[in-house]
Amino acid sequence: MLTGVKWFSTLDLKSGYWQVEIDPKDKEKTAFSTGKGLWQFKVMPFGLCNAPATFKRLMELVLTGLIGDACLVYLEDIIIVGRLFEEHLQNLECVLMKIQSANLKLSPKKCSLFKRQVSFLGYVVSEEGIRTDPEKITAVKEWPVPKDKTQVRAFLGLCSYYRRFVKTFADIAKPLHSLTEEKRHFCWDESVDIAFQELKNRLCKTPILGYPDAGKEFIVDTDASDIGLGGVLSQRNVDQEIVIAYFSKSLSKPERNYCVTRRELLAVVKSLQHFSKYLLGRKFYLRTDHAALKWLLQFKNPEGQVARWIELLQEYDFVIEHRSGKSHGNADTLSRKPCPEDCKHCTRQEGKEVVSARIFRTDQLSNKWKDSLQHAQQKDSDIKPILEWMKASAPKPKWSDVSAISSTTKSYWAQ
Repeated sequence: MLTGVKWFSTLDLKSGYWQVEIDPKDKEKTAFSTGKGLWQFKVMPFGLCNAPATFKRLMELVLTGLIGDACLVYLEDIIIVGRLFEEHLQNLECVLMKIQSANLKLSPKKCSLFKRQVSFLGYVVSEEGIRTDPEKITAVKEWPVPKDKTQVRAFLGLCSYYRRFVKTFADIAKPLHSLTEEKRHFCWDESVDIAFQELKNRLCKTPILGYPDAGKEFIVDTDASDIGLGGVLSQRNVDQEIVIAYFSKSLSKPERNYCVTRRELLAVVKSLQHFSKYLLGRKFYLRTDHAALKWLLQFKNPEGQVARWIELLQEYDFVIEHRSGKSHGNADTLSRKPCPEDCKHCTRQEGKEVVSARIFRTDQLSNKWKDSLQHAQQKDSDIKPILEWMKASAPKPKWSDVSAISSTTKSYWAQ
């Protein structure tokens, strides 16, 4: 809804929770002991576990019919928008009337009216797009070197709020995350300090992220490294591509052992799941610099984990495009590591396995050898299912029916 918006206003309720009265029969549940006796709340305190959900329902009820069109709301923070000044003025009037009718009170000092850009939930929102709030980034810039794991976690918590602005965030922050592992001794070495400084520098130079335009096609670029996955959601705007958001994720120990193609496919799956709210129900372009991935997604008889991933991808309507690594810099995060030659996910052959054997004409064998061969085939646990299907003159079984049998039988089935 922010695409094309030029005017902004923000409203903030005054001690929002305290404007919600507690039902008389529930007041005793908030009782607490002091030196002067037992006290209970008349209004909703900040500490109740259901307070945020209750206040959220209240604001949605008060602003029914306006949320998503004239305004957005997060707890007590409200942002009102408009493409034209007259439209913005009308939207603001509607919101204020709703608040007045609900007998809610605003904090004038925290309200900002008729602005071309405003600060909202730690972001600066303007006609151009969304960027990080300089006041919040100052805290990152001035953050001292952490002295223990608790301080590292606090720093990562602040940085992670803005991770959508940082390409390959997970790769950069990996040494810091590793430092917080339970069994690891805290040691601030050079690699950790480099990651700490690099993360601060990246957050101080974040780009402006554009607003998604429902009338334009989305583009998703994905890539994988030895330690993480990356994705970029963007749209074409005239002669350039506007980044909507970045995505990154660190690989687990088992995932780091995947071959390149499997990691690339995992990057696609995780990126599309992360951006699913933008992509489901619409056609988009998926770009990758791994040529084998395009072939793998068209594989006729995938197995196991790869089959499950491909099934997940069938929820989306996309066209896959291959780009060379040089052109794929917006998502490229790795120096290439070759796969083993026997990696079945990187080969371009569709056969599950290659079975090597000498071929004999049966009419050249003696009757004794024929009988012996037939008897051996009937007793062979791998060949027996194939013979039974042939004798029954039944159609070729589906892959789901043979997936549980031996790999040798499946190789015969694939021929």
